[in-house]
Amino acid sequence: MQAIVSLLDNPVDVVSLSTFSDLTKGAPAPHWLFRGVCGAWGIEPERAELNLITVSENATFVLLLNGRPEGVVRVSQPGYVGGPEAVASEIAWLAALHEIDGVRLIDPVPTVRGTFVTKIRDLNGVGWMVVSTKFVEGTVLEDLDDPSRYYRTIGEWSAKFHEQSRHWNRPFGFKRFNWGISDMVGASPRWGRWETADLSDADRHLCERALDAALAVMNTYPRDSHTWGLIHADLRPSNIIRADNGDLTVIDFDDAGYSWYLYDYASSLSFVEHKPYAPQLAKAWLDGYVSVAGPMSSEELHVMSALSMIRRLQMLGWTTNHREDALPKGLAAEQAAGTVQCARNYLADAQWLLR
Repeated sequence: MQAIVSLLDNPVDVVSLSTFSDLTKGAPAPHWLFRGVCGAWGIEPERAELNLITVSENATFVLLLNGRPEGVVRVSQPGYVGGPEAVASEIAWLAALHEIDGVRLIDPVPTVRGTFVTKIRDLNGVGWMVVSTKFVEGTVLEDLDDPSRYYRTIGEWSAKFHEQSRHWNRPFGFKRFNWGISDMVGASPRWGRWETADLSDADRHLCERALDAALAVMNTYPRDSHTWGLIHADLRPSNIIRADNGDLTVIDFDDAGYSWYLYDYASSLSFVEHKPYAPQLAKAWLDGYVSVAGPMSSEELHVMSALSMIRRLQMLGWTTNHREDALPKGLAAEQAAGTVQCARNYLADAQWLLR
């Protein structure tokens, strides 16, 4: 099997911190990045534009050639995933998932050197890990008023991903991070502490009670080859594109890592658990998942629900240090009150989303 280092230009150089936070959506990329992308992928600069889509864990740009979108370029946040080998590992798993029949995924684009991950240096000499994928025409599900009709397919595909993960032999040097409890809502979680969100003392106490109840479920759930493995970890509406004919494509594998398989259920509801249509999403996802993986036990239903509550608090922490325009307009402002409502619902009925 191909080793991870074969996907890299230079797997050992260290990247330091920097930011694209001054850019607004649609703004052109800095010239050093534009020049580097054109060189790495053999693009004639006079034909190209590189404009910002969003800044989240990474900076993402749309590549236009002769005015038409042809690719998406992702610039990895220094240190976020664990170095260039981790980015190459993401691409390796994505390539393996392409072998699953009936699943549509983004397609990585190799550089002129034949690698899929390259390093581009900014004006200060800082190296940024950059990947490119083919542009996917369509609408992201988060832009739909109610994406529930597509969630059975998302559940089916999640089950197929998990089956592949359980049996896949990782290439030598494969490296991805974990999504354990401490990474989600611990003292130093990866995306920020939910406790720093704008909540009243009473609302914070309510959320703490809900978190304690969810953690009690997870404390007795094992990590073994059946329950824990490599997952997408961010199958939310913003990472699934619907074509005009209704076909779906999964994008954005940058959060792929090791966690409980059922965390993919929780991640699929990110930011919208408080929406009126959320129970329809949850039930459709479950219907699709069991159609491939078989019936869920009572314990698994409780675990799914606990992880969803934990994920909601995790993503509230995410809002404390991310740009509001990384979410659809108005959604960031709904997160605090919506999380309190989810906590109240969870304490009243842990499986409320599945009713």
